[in-house]
Amino acid sequence: MAGCADDHPATVELRAAVQETLEEQYSDAGALVEAGFKPYFDTLDRDADGWSHWINPEYVGDDAVLDPERPESVLVDNETWRSIGVMFIATRDGESIEPPAVYGDDTEDLCSPWHYHAGLPGRFAWWYYRQAYERDFEDGDVTLPCRTPCMMHVWTVDHPEGVYAHDGPPREYRDQEPADDPGFETGAKPGTDTLDWDALPSDLVPEQRPDELAALTPGL
Repeated sequence: MAGCADDHPATVELRAAVQETLEEQYSDAGALVEAGFKPYFDTLDRDADGWSHWINPEYVGDDAVLDPERPESVLVDNETWRSIGVMFIATRDGESIEPPAVYGDDTEDLCSPWHYHAGLPGRFAWWYYRQAYERDFEDGDVTLPCRTPCMMHVWTVDHPEGVYAHDGPPREYRDQEPADDPGFETGAKPGTDTLDWDALPSDLVPEQRPDELAALTPGL
């Protein structure tokens, strides 16, 4: 990621703090369910790259930003069901804000690896989260956003493109032992079955899955 160094003290500190949070609180999909995270499988990711986002509406809606103890989203490997990083989302009280830099200022040492999505798939993904879990439609808000809030990955597994890489790490960098137990009622097994909508109990699956709503959206 341009302008950012994995060995910079601020990056090392942030990654270590994120790793501690994941190990102690959010180590796998079962722990995420217990903590109130919602499954948010990449809504239009038809490449099946094997990892997913889980989002915590409470953390999206609070006033904390870039807080390793309250990551808005945790990234999970769909084969092992283990957490492999987080995605911070720049929101305060649920509304988009200008994100803070990880370190530096407006000079050449600035590290601010945030990004937003203005393309239709990314906008739809955020809209789906808002409809499925925030239920914006109940207030009459069903319009696709012009863009998503700014987001930033911090990978706790090794990544050839760096700690803040946008895309997920290749499979060989996600070689972990599967979760010991699913952590919720399911016939699926970590390490044997893929973590997806079909592996979840019905109370964790939204009333409408992404593909069902995407079929109603022109261009998707």
